[in-house]
Amino acid sequence: MSTSADPAGTHLPAAEDPLALERQVCFALVVAARSVLSVYRPVLEPMGLTHPQYLVMLALWGREPMSVRELSEALQLDAPTLSPLLKRLEAAGLLERRRLPEDQRSLAVSLTGAGRALRARAERVPAQVVERLGVDVHELEALRDGLSRVIAAARTAAEPQDDPQVRAG
Repeated sequence: MSTSADPAGTHLPAAEDPLALERQVCFALVVAARSVLSVYRPVLEPMGLTHPQYLVMLALWGREPMSVRELSEALQLDAPTLSPLLKRLEAAGLLERRRLPEDQRSLAVSLTGAGRALRARAERVPAQVVERLGVDVHELEALRDGLSRVIAAARTAAEPQDDPQVRAG
């Protein structure tokens, strides 16, 4: 049994210690993300994709063309993170970026023929990942749904709160 010291110097069982590493949601999420991404890596590598590039392709296979802003929102990535991904995918011949005629400041991102063709190979990725994980697909779907609720709650918690003291000042 794992124990840790409380402020008085006594040791608490990890199950009772609010600061025990194994009790932290943030730690479990980070380790789970790294672990799952390591399962994706060998599945995506033969397709020539990294996981972030795969996410871009998933968004575009779902709907194209998309503006860079729409892609940024869909993937929840800022422009400086998304831009190099798009450049690499364009260099690989999987997508193209073009200025919108109606708004020269905006870029439209579309798949090329090769990008569309890659979708057929990508359709096998989810089943391969589920098989490698060895976890029931319904359990994974329930986990995804639970994580979606956590994401929504975290976004709400991160929003600036209306502080009455700020208004009164």
